[in-house]
Formats: sequence, C-alpha cells, structure tokens
Amino acid sequence: MNALLHRYRPLGVVLLLALLLIAPTAGLLNGYWSRTVMLIAILSLLVSGLNVVLGYAGELAMGQVALYAVGAYVAGYLGVELGMTNVLFSLLGATLAAVVVGLITGIPGLRLGGWSLAMVTFFLVTLVPNLVDVFSGFTGGTLGMATAVPTLFGMEIVGDRLYWLIILVVAAWFTVARNLLLSRHGNMFLVLRQSPILASVLGVSVYRLKLLVYVVGAIPAALAGALFSMLDGFIAPDTFTFALALSVLAASVVGGATSVYGAIAGAAVMQLGQQTFTQFQTWQLVIYGAFLLIAGIAFNRGLAGLAQDGLAAVRRRGWLPTPAPATVAAEPAGEVETRLEPLHGVTLRSEGLGKSFGGNRALDDVTIEARPGEVTALIGPNGSGKTTMLNLICGLYKPSAGRLLLGEEEIGGHPTYRIARHGVARTFQTPLIPAHMTTLAFVATGRYVSHRVGILPAILRLPGFRKGYATDDARAMALLRLVGIADVAHQQVDSLALGTRRLVEVARCLASGARVFLFDEVGSGLDESDLEVLERAIGMIREAGGTVILVEHNFPLVLKLSDRIHVLSQGRLLASGTPAQIQNDRRVLAEYTGATDGGDAPDAFDSVADLQAADGPATPKGAK
Repeated sequence: MNALLHRYRPLGVVLLLALLLIAPTAGLLNGYWSRTVMLIAILSLLVSGLNVVLGYAGELAMGQVALYAVGAYVAGYLGVELGMTNVLFSLLGATLAAVVVGLITGIPGLRLGGWSLAMVTFFLVTLVPNLVDVFSGFTGGTLGMATAVPTLFGMEIVGDRLYWLIILVVAAWFTVARNLLLSRHGNMFLVLRQSPILASVLGVSVYRLKLLVYVVGAIPAALAGALFSMLDGFIAPDTFTFALALSVLAASVVGGATSVYGAIAGAAVMQLGQQTFTQFQTWQLVIYGAFLLIAGIAFNRGLAGLAQDGLAAVRRRGWLPTPAPATVAAEPAGEVETRLEPLHGVTLRSEGLGKSFGGNRALDDVTIEARPGEVTALIGPNGSGKTTMLNLICGLYKPSAGRLLLGEEEIGGHPTYRIARHGVARTFQTPLIPAHMTTLAFVATGRYVSHRVGILPAILRLPGFRKGYATDDARAMALLRLVGIADVAHQQVDSLALGTRRLVEVARCLASGARVFLFDEVGSGLDESDLEVLERAIGMIREAGGTVILVEHNFPLVLKLSDRIHVLSQGRLLASGTPAQIQNDRRVLAEYTGATDGGDAPDAFDSVADLQAADGPATPKGAK
C-alpha cells in the first residue's frame, strides 16, 4: 500500500494541477473566484520567499515586500518604456533586479543578523513609497504606473491565459523550492538556522550560504511582483506597505514557516480573511497581531504542523498505513563496520600558542603535538583552557601569540570553514543539533562539502544528485551502526537524549572524512555500553591513521584510550607524557586531588579512577 501511494503521488499532483488550470474554463470558478485564486497564488510566492529566509535559514530578513515592489516596477518598466512585453523577459528581468537588490540589502545580514537585520529590512519596506516618489521618472511616482499588456508568442496574456500563466509559474516555483529545500542544501539552511558556528565547522562559508539564502528568497518575491503588475495593468505605490509586510509574516506563521507548502495555506487564510470581513482594512493590524499571537501559542508549526500531527494520529489509529522509512543502499541491517578506510591523518602542532581576552590570558605559551594514528588527550580543570585550545585549532578563535601547524601549513587565524576543508572535524561540549532534521540527514551533512552535489542537479533531480544522495545516506547509516545508534536514524535528531547526541556528533565527524578529530567531552553523559561503543569508534579512527585530540574529564577513559596526555592548568601547560608518566607526576596529582604530601601518585590516581567508574567523571580541583 505504501509503495502504491508513493508510486502514484506524482500523478495525483498532476491531476490536481490540471483541475486547477481548467477550473475557469469548465465553469468551476467565476471571475471573482478566479481573481481570488490568482491573488492567493501571488501572495503564496511572497510567503514562500520569507519561509526560505526566515523559516529554513533563520535569517530575520523581512524585506520581501520591497523585493516584490522591485519585481513589479521592473516588469512594468520593461513593458512600457522598452516595449519588452514578452512575459519571459518580464519575469527574467524582474528576477535579476530583485536578486541584485536582495544581495545589496542582505549585506547587513552578514554582519548584523538577528533583530538588527529585521529592523533594517523592515525599514526598507517603509521607505518604498518614498523611493517610488524619488524615482518618479521610472515608477510614475505617487500617481502610479500603467503597465503594458503582456504577450507570449504573439498572444496577449489576459483573462484565462493570465490565470494559467500565474498558476503555472507558482507551480514551477514550488517544485523548485520543494526539490531544493528537501535536499542537502535545504538541510544546510536548517544548520545555519541552528548555528552559524556549526555550519562553518562543517566546512561551509557562512557568508556565501547567507547570500545564497537571500538570492533564493528574492526569486519568488520578484516573480510575485512581475505577475502582480500584469494582473490589473496598473501599479500603485500604496500596494507595497508595512501592513502587507505584516500580512506576509502572519501568513508564514499561520501556514508553517518550515513547510514548503504551508505558504499556500497561510496565503489562503490571509487573502480569504481580507475579502470575507468587510472591516478587515480598519482592523488589519490588530488581526495580523492576533494571528501571530494565537499561531505562536496554539500551533507554533502552523497549519502544516497541525496537518502533520493529525495525519500521524490517523496513522496511529490504523486508519492509514504508516509509511516505511526510506531505505538506504547500505550494508545488511545487522552488519557493523569493523574498520574504517584509511584517514590519512596529519600531525597537528602548536608552538608557543597563546590567547588573550582583554587582560585575561586563557592560554599562555602552549606547545603540544598530536600525531597520526594516536589519541592525544587534553585534561585539566574547567577553565584551564582545553576548549579554548580546540577553538583555536578549528578557527573559532584567532591566536594572540604563537603558531598552529597542520602538517607544514600554518592554519592559525584561518577561517573556520577553510580549516574544516583541510580535514579538521570537531564535536562540542553541548552538541549543536538542528531542528526539523532526521538523525540520518544530520550525519549526512558531514559530507556536504567533501561530496558536494550542485544546486541545479538537486533542483532538477538529475541522476548525479540521486546517486550522491543515496551514497550519503548509505554512508551515514553505516556510521550510525558503527556507533550503535542505527535505531534512531529516522527520528528527529533534536529529540534524542544528550548521550545519544554525542554519539551522533561522532558519526557526523566520521562522515566528513576528516584527518584530524577534535572530541570535546564526548564521553560525558554516556552509560557503560555507550562508552564501550565510543572507545571502539575512537580506536578505529586511530587504527585508520586519524589524528585524535580528546578533551575529557572521564579519567579512566583518558587512561584507556590515550597514547599521550597534556595537562593544562590556568592556561599553561603543566605536564606532558604517556598515561603512565602522567599517573606518576605529582604536580598533576596535586592539581586533581589537592594532595601536596609525598603519597603514592599512581595509587592516588587509581582512587580517582575508581571514583569516576562508580559515580561518573570526577570534578578536578578548581572546576566550577
């Protein structure tokens, strides 16, 4: 039954589109309702652009209405002043102009972000009427602009033809949006929304990714503007108001900001509400505010989320079949990898490394070396500089002094995404996990840069995309089996327990094909069986020739896994050596236990290890 539904789903979509196209001709829609459908379709384009930028990427860029105005006026100008009435030229010209404006207005987002970006872009919307007046020779000023009749292949596009054009353009856009957002590129938008730091650690330039988001979000706004200019043959500046911007935002929230098709539902609610209630114009700001408030409290995933929850409830009752998880072309379900492909690790070396924050020296003159095929541990109290060291290695911080060498190449101060592309992967003390993504998809994001598939193949679903997607999923599933959590592959990754999230991050690092692995307290929160899986995974990385730097408070785990240990205290290197040497170092013993007498150091460390084995990781002296 599931296979049958999946097989005939595209046919159902085609039939629905065909019914919508023939509705006016067949007498199913009169002139009033045909116009209403066209207005809903145009508004849904605006909402879709906002969903891409805000819902998926988390960028508070609210300038969709300004881009809508650009698309409308450029399309109108091309027809009236240049005689380019062909709808293809109008749509293309409007899109190019809006993309340029979107990039320019999006530049503040590269530095500002958050609510600062929202204020800047909202301010741009309020400036639209003034800009229209300033460029009155181009726009017609406050009097508005009469547009030319659009044509295509010598035919005037009016009446039912215009209706067909709008429906087909909107259908084409939502096909493009669906294919893009449900690909690895869309997953990377979700990663950006969760954490730009995570995106950069995956090897992605956050600047370029944000610019891509702004471009994609500008395209439907431009198409909406061009189509609107054809609808009534006239463009008035009072169409592009702050109230319209609020309407688009409300429609996004009501429909579901992280849903591809929620934009259509939200647009329908807003447009029908405006036409149904005669006092809507008077109370529109109050109504939009109420929609935002109620939707945010009652159903924060919008109508699309409600529909998904309702469908899940129906399936739980057995009234509809539950879809089987997507299969991946991996090893047999019970088979687990026992070795990794060669990782070609490289020596990582710091020389006199230092980092200051104002007058506080977090690291001071630290020289260490991590070699391929070895596990190098960094231990010490909280605040001793361990995580600062990892942040310097992966590029989140720039060194204040000293050098960082990856092989023979100095990487200190390089952008995080470039260091990641050199083969450095890391986990975090608090795992950075995006919402609205399965565990399998999140692990596969580790391959986004190293096994990249272009945007065009993703949109067109070309064979290269399908093959790459299947390979990514197969590799991700194999790694989930390796870390013992294949059973959560199709669960939402943000619903997992903390310990499981740590193992997911390890799998994500392995998926990247990195050469150097920075593990930040990956053993914290794991039970005994999970710790065994973690030990086996790190052992496999070592055997495959990877370079591992392990920051950990679990002392038994450190002693079991490490080839060499470096001890940090107050930002300085206290001791370095093999596990046996560190166990016999009285300075380290004093740091961990506060002991200053001449007791037996190994016995004291054994006591610490016994306590940790019984009660979890001990808290070193000076820890918070």
